[in-house]
Amino acid sequence: MQQISFEHLFDIDLAIGNRHVIGRGPLGMRVIAEVTEGTVRGPRINGEVMPGTGGDWVLIGPDGTFYLDVRLTIRTDDGAFIYMTYHGIRQGEPEVLARLDRGETVDLSEYYFRTVPMFETGDERYAWLNGIVAVGLGDRTPRGPFYSVHQVL
Repeated sequence: MQQISFEHLFDIDLAIGNRHVIGRGPLGMRVIAEVTEGTVRGPRINGEVMPGTGGDWVLIGPDGTFYLDVRLTIRTDDGAFIYMTYHGIRQGEPEVLARLDRGETVDLSEYYFRTVPMFETGDERYAWLNGIVAVGLGDRTPRGPFYSVHQVL
């Protein structure tokens, strides 16, 4: 059987702005959070998240699990535009999630935070992104989420 391996693409550090609480519906608590800015740094992609192009349509389950649905646009340092979407899960023990919600620093071993990014671009220099599978390893900082994004080879 073939072994799975990964290649580090970039780290992305996001800032979250206004949160709009839609309320508790049949699937859980719905919150829409604005992604106001971000930086992208790594061996394959460098750039910034374009202001006004990002948001997270979060669903918070009854057990406190976050189900992420994020969309944003990256402008690379060399002028390309990359649309990035991802779904993900952030879960942990209730007391750990409460500490995260208060903006405390929590060791990554205390909770699970993973995403599955997908990319779309018309720029030929980055067209390889259109056909890959990637995973993001997340951390929640007081500013917002931080991900280390890796291509599954």
